[in-house]
Amino acid sequence: MKKLLNMALIKEFLRYAVVGGISFLADFGTLTLFEEVFLTGGEKWQIFISTAAGFIVGLAVNYILSLVFVFRAEDNKNSGKSVGAFLIFALVGIIGLGITEGLMHLGVNVLRFHYMLTKIVAAGIVLVWNYLGRKILIFKGKKGDEK
Repeated sequence: MKKLLNMALIKEFLRYAVVGGISFLADFGTLTLFEEVFLTGGEKWQIFISTAAGFIVGLAVNYILSLVFVFRAEDNKNSGKSVGAFLIFALVGIIGLGITEGLMHLGVNVLRFHYMLTKIVAAGIVLVWNYLGRKILIFKGKKGDEK
């Protein structure tokens, strides 16, 4: 039984990683669009605006896909569909945005790494934070799989 639960959680995390990858592409695409097309002045503050815009797009994609594909166990069906659950979902994402913004500042403005490389590293770290935060705070104690 415990082995099945662990396997279900592993499958759920793998689905979350795929959803996270799709959300990352939406986030990264928006970040790149802002950096390369809209905010091309090279000012230090522009990376924060570009990162936030990407976050908003990525959050929306992640929320929808998480409800449909990730947390799909029978007892999870309605867990994430309330206003309160969305607010917690968003709060976890906002904390992830704070982590991302801090890492972007460190990587781009302090260490002088390219913003794309910095974003990829930050996304990996924030992927784990977002999954754990959402699993514990919204879908706590629920089985990971079951279709």
